[in-house]
Amino acid sequence: MENQVRILGIAGSLRKGSYNRAALRAAQGLVPNGTVLTVFELDDIPLYNQDLDANMPKSVLDLKEKIRLAHAVLFVTPEYNYSIPGVLKNAIDWASRPRGGSSWDGKPAAIMGASQGMFGSARAQYHLRQTLVTLNMFTLNRPEVLISTAADKFDINGKLTDVKTQEKIRELLDALVKWTIKLR
Repeated sequence: MENQVRILGIAGSLRKGSYNRAALRAAQGLVPNGTVLTVFELDDIPLYNQDLDANMPKSVLDLKEKIRLAHAVLFVTPEYNYSIPGVLKNAIDWASRPRGGSSWDGKPAAIMGASQGMFGSARAQYHLRQTLVTLNMFTLNRPEVLISTAADKFDINGKLTDVKTQEKIRELLDALVKWTIKLR
């Protein structure tokens, strides 16, 4: 692997003021030296339709290519009804298709998430882990980054202001880089 580690960041929210999107932006500034974290926005990914496997939309082809070019993936998920949002599951499904052509296969991954509640997206993260096992992704077990009461940790402009959360994200990114290098 070249000296630079490339991480692809994907937030499972479409909301512009999303705490998860804000956490992903914060992560871009907390990566270790020699690491680049590129964000892929899911706004243009259509609903999965198997009829389109042979002629995938450009936005899906772009997603699959970004995943292939990345050394690792950072998922940032909110929690909707005790699980991952449909937009994130939809993107995961698209990039795993067609059968035998998954872009996720063998990629190291890390998960973090934010919520306004006390659990910090814990249940969604555990559901996402189950999905990543099926995709043959190698997901970090620790550290866990569960950003609870997110409204207290970001300012009105979406900037992460909580120092302890910044430290946990930095710790997660350091571990992801080491994990990625180890798996290569």
